Amino acid sequence: MTDYGYDLLFGAFITPVAQPAHQAVELAVVADRAGLDLATFQDHPYQPRFHDTWTLLAYAAARTERIHLSGNVLNLPLRPPAPLARSLASLDVLSGGRVELGIGAGGFWDPIVAMGGRRLTPGESVAALEEGIEVIRQVWAVDRPGPVQVRGEHYQVVGAKRGPAPAHDIKIWVGAYKPRMLALVGRAADGVLPSLGYLPGGAEDLAGINRHIDEAAGAAGRDPRAVRRLLNIGGRFAPMGRAFLDGPAEQWAEDLAGLALEYGVSAFVLAADDAPTIERFAAEVAPATRELVAGERLRRIDEHR
Repeated sequence: MTDYGYDLLFGAFITPVAQPAHQAVELAVVADRAGLDLATFQDHPYQPRFHDTWTLLAYAAARTERIHLSGNVLNLPLRPPAPLARSLASLDVLSGGRVELGIGAGGFWDPIVAMGGRRLTPGESVAALEEGIEVIRQVWAVDRPGPVQVRGEHYQVVGAKRGPAPAHDIKIWVGAYKPRMLALVGRAADGVLPSLGYLPGGAEDLAGINRHIDEAAGAAGRDPRAVRRLLNIGGRFAPMGRAFLDGPAEQWAEDLAGLALEYGVSAFVLAADDAPTIERFAAEVAPATRELVAGERLRRIDEHR
């Protein structure tokens, strides 16, 4: 059993549909008013049915007050890291420190190339992402002497001035599933953000994800607890329990508490595009899950005294 000890976060994974024009933003407002911690949007810049996610994030930041905002995950091959770093820092300052960076290496290469991006092999995309993260961190590191110096194979940012500094310590969460990408997370990122529906073995695959991250973090001299484990989830509310995340809110809370205590997941981001589901997740599932996890953590502490 693995529990990395983080406070739990709950969020919404909202589809950035272009029509109706304001639907995605209004759902972010719903999530904010309901008390969720995160509002996130997928990023497919080549998809004309979707709003541009960066524009959407900026607009949603202006319409919300408390909630943190993130791409889920931003497409690095079509978003150069140095301008992206400045954009993130600027929006973080303007929003009062409410922006996080969910980022990915890309994967749909035909449409990426059609938009002017470069086609990369799986290994190249991992290397490019690691270089991109280094560029972003160096741009934000305003207290370091001299300009940005990244001489990578995929990104060369040499001599650029640092800054602006973000308003808070923006977390970098990487969408990752396979060993090379998970090793990158262990070395260089603040969190991992997979989707439960993409894990062929379901929740049991989280143990392997943790193992790869923890081993890489240890090899890099990092504490594995420095890496938050986030998870995109989907489910259905129903009067009677039928399956995992398919039943009443109290069953959802038990299911999610199990993921937190067994696999160390500390942020649950629900794919939902309707206000009632988002509101119920915030009002019923989030507090009940927090209560279950807090109670079990106290029990474990007492057991080891």
